[in-house]
Amino acid sequence: MFTFNYIDLGSISLYIIVIVSLGFYFKKKSSKSIQDYFLGANKLPWWAMGISGMSSFLDMAGTMLIVSFLYMLGPRGLYIEFRGGAVLILTFMLLWSGKWHYRSKCMTGAEWMIYRFGECWGGQFARIISSIAVIITTIGMLAYLIKALGLFMSMFLPFPPSVCALIMISIATVYTIISGFYGVVYTDLFQSVIIITTIIIISVLALTKIAQIDDIALLAEKVTGNSEWIKSSIKMEVSMPAGYEAYSDLFLLASFYFIRNMLTGISSDGADPKYFGARSERECGTLTFLWTSLMMFRWPMMMGFAVLGIIMVNNFFPDQAVLNEAANFIKMYNPEITLQNWPENISNIINNYDKFPIEFITRLESILQNDWQTKLQLISFNGTVNTENIVPAVLLFNIPAGLKGFFFVAFVASALSTFNASVNKTAGYFTRDIFQRYLTTNATNKQLLTATYSFIAVLVFLGYILAYQVESINQIWGWIVMGLGGGLAIPSALKFYWWRYNGGGYAIGTTTGIITAVIEIINFPEHTEWERFLIISIISLAATIIGTFLTKPTDKKVIDNFYKTTRPFGFWKPFKNKLAPEVKKQMVREHKFEILSVPFVLGWQVSLFLIPMQLMINSYHDLGITSVIFIICLICIYMLWYRNLPPKI
Repeated sequence: MFTFNYIDLGSISLYIIVIVSLGFYFKKKSSKSIQDYFLGANKLPWWAMGISGMSSFLDMAGTMLIVSFLYMLGPRGLYIEFRGGAVLILTFMLLWSGKWHYRSKCMTGAEWMIYRFGECWGGQFARIISSIAVIITTIGMLAYLIKALGLFMSMFLPFPPSVCALIMISIATVYTIISGFYGVVYTDLFQSVIIITTIIIISVLALTKIAQIDDIALLAEKVTGNSEWIKSSIKMEVSMPAGYEAYSDLFLLASFYFIRNMLTGISSDGADPKYFGARSERECGTLTFLWTSLMMFRWPMMMGFAVLGIIMVNNFFPDQAVLNEAANFIKMYNPEITLQNWPENISNIINNYDKFPIEFITRLESILQNDWQTKLQLISFNGTVNTENIVPAVLLFNIPAGLKGFFFVAFVASALSTFNASVNKTAGYFTRDIFQRYLTTNATNKQLLTATYSFIAVLVFLGYILAYQVESINQIWGWIVMGLGGGLAIPSALKFYWWRYNGGGYAIGTTTGIITAVIEIINFPEHTEWERFLIISIISLAATIIGTFLTKPTDKKVIDNFYKTTRPFGFWKPFKNKLAPEVKKQMVREHKFEILSVPFVLGWQVSLFLIPMQLMINSYHDLGITSVIFIICLICIYMLWYRNLPPKI
């Protein structure tokens, strides 16, 4: 099925030409040195990096996944996305982890391990294992992005998801390789304009549709079966469709995801190139505040998609029993079809229906009737609405020819913004922390860049292969966040807050966590996400503590330098007592305001995301409560955090 006209194709072609041209424009600048390639030579403005951060976090895969939960639960879908989509880690990056990493003057989070643990075997091993952990995580993240990109594009183009993803990822890899961090930031600025324009249009379109409906709550209940779809308050238990039963215990899961985000946030998420490349501590805070604020625009758009999805499903399937009938008929025709290869099979039926027996297609048309190809893309393996395809289906159904290309570009742009940021960051770990440090210590700038280019190509290839070995984008995201994340959270957090913690403890804990995460997903795929996180975290914690006490403490001079420059809070009494009284007093004051700010920044961030969704669906009672929380939190943020930022340089 091909849905584009010449205007659409012109929009897509222009987008590709611009991003590739930007890549070549920044090639000379980024290739001067690896400092230029990975950090923009610390010359990029904070506002540009803040906008780039928003663009890189506004990924297409996450958008498709979050829309699926908003479609099922209404605003309460936000609480499930405490696992990562609500980006609560930005709170901790804003308050302290970003500036703590800036103070190190390192280039990567793995190089930071030497700064923390020294040049001993533990520090060296921690640096290597940290690099490997980031590489493995990025391969999983790329698989997640590539899987979603293929699913999205295949709904517009007459090719299977794997081919669609291969075409676009190949183009993205070329401009990512040649442009470096300059390209990441300035390409993101260009793509942000496209994305924000799309957000506005979709939000207005959804509001127009809602205005024509007597009661959106009643319609949502009819379509989703959720009688409290319009509510925002968290609930102990909710009803979920087949395939999503694991999310029924909403309060328990949200609480667990919240704790998990706190663990991640207080650990290493400040190890972003934007903080290593910032020009001051103040800019670390202001770029993150802008970054977080801009993330707000994502939520009315996603709620708009959810509402438009509800209207579309109501029009397409007044009787949703046909979903199960169609799914069973397809599985009866092809008994070998599985959950994993369902998208490829559906794409094949839609785009190559003339190659199937006429009686099969005729029967399928009689079940689904008009627009059977569009409807078919909304049918899941379980015979329910395929909520992960709501976004592309809405675009196909609601956007006229001539504008489809622009919206197609916007969502591809959101995917590629995340792609290029992740790839550039991970390439830094390989080049700086493995290749330059251990493989070719006297490498020339040309050799370093060649190694970087080669590594990026291999990294993307592995991500592509993994993408088509898993069942869904939700499965990949769940393993990255709750499986692999569980193995890395504890070892990453302790390095800031416990002076006795050493490189040996980090290396042993992280290695154990990664191995456990891989073994667990292979042998126990039936585990829920919270079970997975809990099991892996406990094992990783035990290995970390044992490894710490089985190996020598870090050299006192190394820790003393780390503590004086980074100035973290936690269990640092032996080193804190060495500080001059004035320095100690200033540091205690800084820590007090940072910790006091946490609940207000979290409250501000969650309410910031809820308010536009509540406005979108006319949930005025909940909006009043949320608005009061938002105003109180914003005032407290100003008093406790913003007024205490370092002065402008």
